[in-house]
Amino acid sequence: MVKTHYSIRSLNVLNFFLPLLYLMVQYSNAQDFDKIELKDTYPWCIVAYDSLKRSPAERIQMIKELGFNKYAYDWRDSHLNDTYTELKLATESNIEVISVWVWLNAKRDSLYRLSASNEQIFATVEQMKLKTTFWVSFSENFFKDLNQEQSIKKAVEMVDYIATKAGKIGCQVALYNHSGWFGNPYNQLKIVNALPIHQLRLVYNFHHAHNSIDEFPKIVKTIKPYLSAVNLNGMQRNGEKILTIGEGNYEKEMINILRKSGFDGPWGILGHVEDADVRIVLENNLHGLWALQDH
Repeated sequence: MVKTHYSIRSLNVLNFFLPLLYLMVQYSNAQDFDKIELKDTYPWCIVAYDSLKRSPAERIQMIKELGFNKYAYDWRDSHLNDTYTELKLATESNIEVISVWVWLNAKRDSLYRLSASNEQIFATVEQMKLKTTFWVSFSENFFKDLNQEQSIKKAVEMVDYIATKAGKIGCQVALYNHSGWFGNPYNQLKIVNALPIHQLRLVYNFHHAHNSIDEFPKIVKTIKPYLSAVNLNGMQRNGEKILTIGEGNYEKEMINILRKSGFDGPWGILGHVEDADVRIVLENNLHGLWALQDH
């Protein structure tokens, strides 16, 4: 009798919790992959990577035709004389310039003395009165032969200088994980925490994170409070650095982790392919992203 009573009681408890368990599973499935909409994306690496070498007007027209309402501006020295024209065309077309690239190289940039190219970029943004975010990253040569303490000190001083310079013209700074010492998100967080006055943000790039796939959940948990943008890419272990979204094995899971952490964009769509029509590269990545979300 005791055994029967226990079984009936267990069954009643199970019947009580089964509907709740079902709802939890359904909720989990619903959260599995929220749709990323076009309005929450932007093209990145479309200036320096384009076999057709579009003019500013042609590039802005392409952005409009593809349906983007924002973009991130990358450049090389050869584009500097057209930067004002391009950014002006973008703003006149109601395309938000969410960022402007700043690359620091120890051969040309030092504390209180930027290269002529970087100075020109700052001057152009100031001339336009553009309120944007400078995506800042460092060449590995900045930290060559330095230990951890020395690297932190040098990076903090340089970022403080850049962020102060940006703040004077109404702009902000986000740290961009490229490669080397500065590409490590944990090193970037040390810089962020050392400079709370600047309210620094972070930009995370899949295409510079192939060695961090296993650690990605931990990284997201750590950087989420400071994360302002994520640039997507197909992700494979020991695969190509640049891969169309949807052709990798890990990008869907990585996007899921970001969405479940509360990050909802914006998301960068890469045009980062040498000797290719950047429009086709962007279209392929968008199609890959849509297909990824349909499965």
